[in-house]
Amino acid sequence: MARYTGPKTKISRRFGDPIFGVSKALQKKAYPPGQHGKGRRSKQSEYAIQLAEKQKAKYTYGVLERQFANAFDKASRKTGITGEILLQLLEARLDNTVYRLGISPTRRGSRQLVSHKHITVNGDVVNIPSYTLKPNDVIGVREKSKSLEAISNSLKSNAKSYSWLEWDTVSMSGKYLNAPSREEIPENIKEQLIVELYSK
Repeated sequence: MARYTGPKTKISRRFGDPIFGVSKALQKKAYPPGQHGKGRRSKQSEYAIQLAEKQKAKYTYGVLERQFANAFDKASRKTGITGEILLQLLEARLDNTVYRLGISPTRRGSRQLVSHKHITVNGDVVNIPSYTLKPNDVIGVREKSKSLEAISNSLKSNAKSYSWLEWDTVSMSGKYLNAPSREEIPENIKEQLIVELYSK
């Protein structure tokens, strides 16, 4: 299965953002990775800034180059603001929604839950992390998997809620209500830079 398996803290430090979750290294080392954070040009080109923003979005949502390019292509063919539609498509991925609902504390963990057939969509087991959800789709934990310690611990510690998602604690299922607006998406991504990069 294609996924990023490299060092996580290094990537987070490169962008100065806790992309893979809270990391002590970001607090201890307030400079980029590399020998003492030196040896880098202070002024980046316009292309380098745009490319860095795309890389940041890729790592944040855990998608590889081809998947990201396909998502952008799909977003550019829809009517509306391309950058916003791109983020909406990434948010509608099944692995991301499992993470948002708190079933897993990380996107990487949610991807694993989906791949290992612990998650259902509208009652059917779906093991494709990139599966795109539609409004009113119901995401649930498979009956056999409801007793999993990793899932119950994650749900207990999850204090976040999102306006485009609904969660039912009793049935351990959630509903994808609608595509979120840009203001509702909490990720610190400048999507316009990504649009400019692909427009070249």
